[in-house]
Amino acid sequence: MNILIIEDDQRVAELIQRGLTEQGFAPTLAYDGLSGRKLALSNSYELIITDIILPKLDGLDLCREIRRAKPDMPIIMLTALGTTDDKVEGFDAGADDYLVKPFEMRELAARIRALLKRNSKTSHTAVFVLRFDDLEMNLHTKIVKRGENEINLTPKEFKLLEYMMRNSERVLSRVEIAEKVWDTHFDTGTNFIDVYINYLRKKVDKDFEKKLIHTKSGMGFILKAE
Repeated sequence: MNILIIEDDQRVAELIQRGLTEQGFAPTLAYDGLSGRKLALSNSYELIITDIILPKLDGLDLCREIRRAKPDMPIIMLTALGTTDDKVEGFDAGADDYLVKPFEMRELAARIRALLKRNSKTSHTAVFVLRFDDLEMNLHTKIVKRGENEINLTPKEFKLLEYMMRNSERVLSRVEIAEKVWDTHFDTGTNFIDVYINYLRKKVDKDFEKKLIHTKSGMGFILKAE
């Protein structure tokens, strides 16, 4: 598996490279955002790992550019910035997962395998239009509509809504959402899942009398027509 690592700290980059090589991956290094962008857009990789704070082009803008050119590319962000706002910003830029430094190589390898496995399953699915009540999601065009109204979602909002639509009328805990949508363990000290649920509510339910996204106190969230 070819993996691109974009990290300006040479020592950290080489540690990650060595650790992933030992895990059976084939990593390539880039030490700034512009070099990383050039490699990412001109070569074939199964997954990209990038820091946020990078010289020449920061990781958030880099992630957005990669996501526009290669919408299905799995991207993991590595950073020392670990607040809820930082994570939300990373996910909004298009990251699939977010790992805060310092981290263990085993955890990074596990996150990589989970993303690659999920990406493989998604690419082979036969269903490309999901519907619930008057809500419709096209997985190919990435267009979401409620009735005749098109809804503009960020990549992570799209994935969260997709998971809720695939599991409609079932209560989804924060732990399940964290593991299935973000491929991470839920940190009770952060509220990023609640933040994204609120984002979805404003876009999916705000202008409609019938609400679809509901909170079950102490249990989680559910997509149902009510």
